[in-house]
Amino acid sequence: GLAYSDVKNLTTDRLQTFFDGNLWIITRRKKTNTESNIRLLDVPQRIIEKYKGMTRDGHVFPMPSNTTCNKILKEIGRQCGFKVRLTYHVARHTNATTVLLSNGVPIETVSRLLGHTNIKTTQIYAKITAQKISRDMEALSHKLEDMEKNICRAI
Repeated sequence: GLAYSDVKNLTTDRLQTFFDGNLWIITRRKKTNTESNIRLLDVPQRIIEKYKGMTRDGHVFPMPSNTTCNKILKEIGRQCGFKVRLTYHVARHTNATTVLLSNGVPIETVSRLLGHTNIKTTQIYAKITAQKISRDMEALSHKLEDMEKNICRAI
């Protein structure tokens, strides 16, 4: 979910074991200078490990230009039959919507992960999918059923 410029500028000293014992990216967004602390899950940690030692300047990734990244993403999208034109920013947006919000991560957390200065930016940026709404309502339905069962048992 990091912007291209933030990944390009990411250095190994920004990868730190944080208060919870997990590896985090502790950084500030280039665009807004806001804090953006991101706990690294297993897949990103493996990707970072894969590129370890491939740069000489302390950067985490050997990054081609943004234009080159977008050309590669466009070709990947074409080969996969995607209708949308993939770009680095589309990947950031997809992370916010499909990966985070659709899997129940609260919008406040998404806003902080994206380094937005105002949650209104995240609300505009992130669409809530019908699938997520359906899952949220299903979870609520189960909670209400459980509450009803507990009340009936108490009576």
